[in-house]
Amino acid sequence: MTAPLAGLHVLDLGTRIAAPFCAGLLGEMGAEVIKIEQPGRGDFMREIGPFVPDDAQPDGPGYSLFWAVEGRGRKSVTIDLRDERGQALFRRLAATADVVVENFRPGTLERWNIGPADLDPTLVVVRISAFGQDGPYSQRPGLDRVGIGYGGLLNLTGYPDRPPVRVGITISDYLTGVFSAHAAVAALYARDTKRSGEGAVIDAALYGAALRVLEWTVAGYDRLQVERSREGNRLANSAPLDNYPTADGKYVCIVAGSDANFSRLCKAMDRTDLLDEPRFARLKERAANGDEINGIVADWTRAHTAAEVEQACVACDVPVATAYTPADMFADPHFAARGDLVLVDDPVAGPHRQQAPFPRFAGEQPAAPTGAPRLGEHTREVLAAVADAAELDALATDGVI
Repeated sequence: MTAPLAGLHVLDLGTRIAAPFCAGLLGEMGAEVIKIEQPGRGDFMREIGPFVPDDAQPDGPGYSLFWAVEGRGRKSVTIDLRDERGQALFRRLAATADVVVENFRPGTLERWNIGPADLDPTLVVVRISAFGQDGPYSQRPGLDRVGIGYGGLLNLTGYPDRPPVRVGITISDYLTGVFSAHAAVAALYARDTKRSGEGAVIDAALYGAALRVLEWTVAGYDRLQVERSREGNRLANSAPLDNYPTADGKYVCIVAGSDANFSRLCKAMDRTDLLDEPRFARLKERAANGDEINGIVADWTRAHTAAEVEQACVACDVPVATAYTPADMFADPHFAARGDLVLVDDPVAGPHRQQAPFPRFAGEQPAAPTGAPRLGEHTREVLAAVADAAELDALATDGVI
């Protein structure tokens, strides 16, 4: 089961994160991923730091580690899709593929004569954009912040007395990539086993991915007129629950809202006397006295290191987690045992650890993807299947590839 999508061919037309991440997920399940990039410059992700030295471009900013992670596991082919000859070449290449993934503004592929109607009808075309392929906002530009803003996630992130805060990563891009990969596999299944070989067009909007994970927010407003808002690290209906400071400057998240977990936490803190306090007796009372009970827990954690807090909580079966840094991950035996970090042999940055493909199949260690390719590294290799050497020479001379 290491490569269940082996034999599938994916063309990645994306830039930045959402579409390339979708294609990369399919690649980590065994599909061959060919990234189509603009000659001379390539994906914008190549220009985003942090950077390490690049001997091939000593006068440039360096080699992007962001690209090293998100460009891994695929081949790079350069084609100028704004040129008619490049468009014709792409249509030939698409005829050999199963999936095309793109995240241009709606209508761009149609202007380039490579929209779904111009391609083989058996293709699964994943179209990712800020607002979707139709609707009054469809032509607006947009990146991750737009997705979490309109999707309702931004309004819920942070503290009620402060401005909304973005999640620490470009979450709507990554979520959209995950949802899109899921839909692509479903469409391939339908094409190959359930119907008459027809492909599909998948319309995925960045705001839609954030909207889908809003839990009860929409239903609560519609049914109860409740406008959910920012709650920080706590919940109005649960306590104790927070990210608590420790003596060594770290933070630990303790989740002890239920009566069972609260009882276990009291044992871990050596404060079983709290169980006899009427204001902490049940979840409802603890939630009503959240500041007080969370303060008691915080006083306890401040007197101990994160490791000591974790050890005490784990011994009493209390859900707990330290807010990990990469250094913590590198040193953690559980990460090592499960192969959560893999050594990727990047052609520029050299061997270094990255997050492993996820999820894994039971009993198998995740395999390390190939390193991110140099711009156009595989152009001749890939295009030789759809064009002869003379044509490729002429296209290269004219800057089309």
